[in-house]
Amino acid sequence: MKLLGLQIPNFTFPGIGNDRLFEHIAMLATTAENAGFNAVFVMDHFYQLPNIGPESDPMLEGYTILAGLASRTKKVQLGTLVTGITYRNPALLAKTVTTLDIVSAGRAICGVGAAWNEHEHQGYGFDFPPVVERLSRLEEALQILHAMFRQERASFDGRFYHVKGAMNYPRPVQPNGPPIMIGGGGEQRTLKLVAQYGDMCNIFGDPATVRHKMDVLRSHCEAVGRDPQTIVKTRLGSLIIRKTQEEADRLFGQLLNRPGVNKDWARAGFIIGSPDRVAEEAQTLLDAGLDGLIFNMPHLEDPEAIELAGKTLSKLGQTAAVH
Repeated sequence: MKLLGLQIPNFTFPGIGNDRLFEHIAMLATTAENAGFNAVFVMDHFYQLPNIGPESDPMLEGYTILAGLASRTKKVQLGTLVTGITYRNPALLAKTVTTLDIVSAGRAICGVGAAWNEHEHQGYGFDFPPVVERLSRLEEALQILHAMFRQERASFDGRFYHVKGAMNYPRPVQPNGPPIMIGGGGEQRTLKLVAQYGDMCNIFGDPATVRHKMDVLRSHCEAVGRDPQTIVKTRLGSLIIRKTQEEADRLFGQLLNRPGVNKDWARAGFIIGSPDRVAEEAQTLLDAGLDGLIFNMPHLEDPEAIELAGKTLSKLGQTAAVH
């Protein structure tokens, strides 16, 4: 397995005040690193998301928290899963991610997607164009990111974005810049953009869905002459792991009773169980054509559970940093 990631989408921890919030998050990240995870992700959102909690729950700015985690971790790669291009100018995003690469000594991942949370855009005053335009903006942004990471001066004159001789110094630590992860499984455009521009991609779904998406991606790669093996393919899901199946099931029942949780969404998106059960289901996902797995544990970010997850999942294949 090329990538084993922990996503931290929740910053609501009972008994942890704002003055101790970062220390707690850093503890979770270092626990993951020591347990065998080789990547840590946060969301790039401004409100908490449905099914995780109410909008008023704490939500930290993604790149600020990643820079802080870069100073506390040593090995894990760090990125957003993923940045919505509608509220990040792509040239400035390239500078931001390059800075993270410098701060982390070459551990940044550039996660990017077309964005989807309309209410968040309305609240912050960002335009929220139709999905066709958002995907066109994403395509232009990907070209600018490539140029900013790889060229001494980047120029681009598109429909939505323009840069003229933009410099990006100091250069990223990683050759050709941080790997670009494109989030989303849209079959007509998003996966085509992965084939054209992505170093990594992240999708959702059960093994059958994953297998189908990988077939679609493979066809897009064939159309542009790209070897799909050069793309690191991951899937984001949620996880409850405990020493026994009974304990995992009990905690899942508690989670289903949280206000705002969509029970159908939770049942479809979670792997729940003992280490053996989790390893079996995770291996099934990998066998569907993935190169890595990313998990979150919303409201159950227990250090012991993170440690158990890392030790269980890292046995499925030796993890190595993506470059």
